Amino acid sequence: MALEYERDTVSAPIELMNFETRHVPGALRLSQEMAWPYRHEDWEFAAMVGQGLVLERAGEVIGTALWWNYGQTYATAGMIIVTASAQGGGYGSRLFNGLLEATDGRDVLLNSTEEGLTLYKRRGFTAWGTVLQHQGPLTLPVTQSARTDVRQATVSDLAAIQAFDGRATGMPRPSMVAALAEVGNVLVIERWGRVAGYVIARRFGRGYVIGPVAAESAQDARLLILAQLSSLHRQFVRIDVYAEHGLGDWLESLGLERVGYATAMVKGRRPVSDGAARMYALANQSFG
Repeated sequence: MALEYERDTVSAPIELMNFETRHVPGALRLSQEMAWPYRHEDWEFAAMVGQGLVLERAGEVIGTALWWNYGQTYATAGMIIVTASAQGGGYGSRLFNGLLEATDGRDVLLNSTEEGLTLYKRRGFTAWGTVLQHQGPLTLPVTQSARTDVRQATVSDLAAIQAFDGRATGMPRPSMVAALAEVGNVLVIERWGRVAGYVIARRFGRGYVIGPVAAESAQDARLLILAQLSSLHRQFVRIDVYAEHGLGDWLESLGLERVGYATAMVKGRRPVSDGAARMYALANQSFG
């Protein structure tokens, strides 16, 4: 009887539907199958601030794809998974085609693993950069810089942080920034009475993630990262940084090893930062 039930489940039709809260446990199982460190809370947060699709077979989640719209022009995509038993049947293409249709003609950014490059290139994505994943237990003591222009953010700083994020990313992301600030510890650089950079650290995966990190120079980005690391001694920390800014070796010197990388890709036009503001570290590889 058990074998008959298993056969019936495998032959059941696969439906494509909108991601709902009830799908979180199944999505978590998929990410665990991929050895991704997401917690139940991480999936809940991602779904709350974005939208998604699932492939469901007999009530079982066998595929996910989420995206986050930033204004009418841009979106990011991520958390794209198809269970191993369903791969090779065209389900990944079905899922991703649904995502592209749902993003409604926006320019779409994503960070691809080596395995996903072929699919995304077929869909018109081109590579533009590399994201380096650094992580590990923070065993080396880190001391915050004595400079006084890094301080704790207040509620009254939120609008300025959102505006700075928009200049750094070239995309309007006020809702995402507000949601991240709500669950994380936010520090800012203040110069001449204005916000000149910010960083958020929050619980994620095996410990904490530091990101976004937005600043006007790599030196300022390091100051912001050090300020967060100074309170995370002996915690597990992850930071995803753009390779072009040269922070990788410095993070290695702090004991945060490079454990992987992703290829930054875009379908359509890549957003352009405004002025000196740049994004140095991501909230995660899906949100951008």
